[in-house]
Amino acid sequence: MKATNRNLGLLGSVGLGAILMYIFDPGIGKRRRALIRDKMFRLAHRTADAIDAISHDLQNRILGLVAETRGLTAKKEVGEDVLTQRVRSRLGLLVSHPSSVEVRVENGKVILSGPILGNEVDRLLRRISSVRGVRTVENRLEVHESAESIPGLQGETKSSKGEAPDFMQSNWSPATRFTVGTAAGASLFCAARRRDKLGAAVAILSTVMLARALANMEFRRLVGVGAGRRAIDIRKIINVAAPAEHVFSFWTNYENFPRFMSNVRNVRQMSESRSHWLVAGPAGLDIEWDAVLSSYVPNETLAWKTVPGSPIQHAGIVRFQPNPDGTTRLDVRMSYNPVMGGLGHAVAALFGADPKSRIDEDLMRMKTMIETGIAAHDAARKEKGEAYIH
Repeated sequence: MKATNRNLGLLGSVGLGAILMYIFDPGIGKRRRALIRDKMFRLAHRTADAIDAISHDLQNRILGLVAETRGLTAKKEVGEDVLTQRVRSRLGLLVSHPSSVEVRVENGKVILSGPILGNEVDRLLRRISSVRGVRTVENRLEVHESAESIPGLQGETKSSKGEAPDFMQSNWSPATRFTVGTAAGASLFCAARRRDKLGAAVAILSTVMLARALANMEFRRLVGVGAGRRAIDIRKIINVAAPAEHVFSFWTNYENFPRFMSNVRNVRQMSESRSHWLVAGPAGLDIEWDAVLSSYVPNETLAWKTVPGSPIQHAGIVRFQPNPDGTTRLDVRMSYNPVMGGLGHAVAALFGADPKSRIDEDLMRMKTMIETGIAAHDAARKEKGEAYIH
């Protein structure tokens, strides 16, 4: 036991020393401390906003619960318009084509008509019957086993799995995040005081639930497993003082990227639609992947995605929009799946090492490079004074 505590103390000391070296580095320690301080201020503001949102959400939920309770005990007759809206608000959760279902109310009786798929009928009738104010439901629906050749059942479909609990949805409400986060934090505190396997299991589960509540991100995106290329989304907009044709030509010549991006060491064109990228990764290790074009519209759109099996899955799209004054508005959207998903991104973001933190600097170097024709001195390829390739 003493040996274990000694080893843990040694690891803690080494970790603390590494953090202190990172923060108080003589060369760039000042910049790192300023970056961490800015992030702490931003976190404080976001925390205050979150507390305000939680307060409003809880207040609205309490008022809604009170109103619902009063409605259940009140004998007041529900108007036809109100009842119609209540029924229609449920349709989107119960059927795949809610706009095809017609709703008519007569003295508390709901009349449903229009085309519907056969596997949705029973659930629809059952749920509509339970709507407050509905006395009976009359079924005049046109039931079809397939949507084929039925105009009202064509087009994009909506989810018809029913009304899922808040904690089963992708985005949690502020009240749910607060409740789950508080419970997970308390469980983690209690589990930390135990020294057995049950305590370790509870601690792991509590940590995951606490991270889920804080990040408000699906579990697969949070841990990066099964999220594909989409765990973290990035969007940036920047205006460049150059025509759209000029900016598009710059982006389609991949040899320019190492001249304005800090981590891209080399890009090699393999074919018209495929390229090979060499990027500086964590701890000085290089990461390589192949990317393919998924959309190419000259002077308008450029989109790409990594091939399956790449160490870091990502995809992106850039839209080139001419402004009336001759400049170009760049709309850059990216999605990527870092190691450990959202958790890995959060750790990297704390030290300013994530793509979301660096893309601003990269885009500013790109803007300067296009407008002046001179490559940035702090990019991955540091040829000072070298003009970019057209």
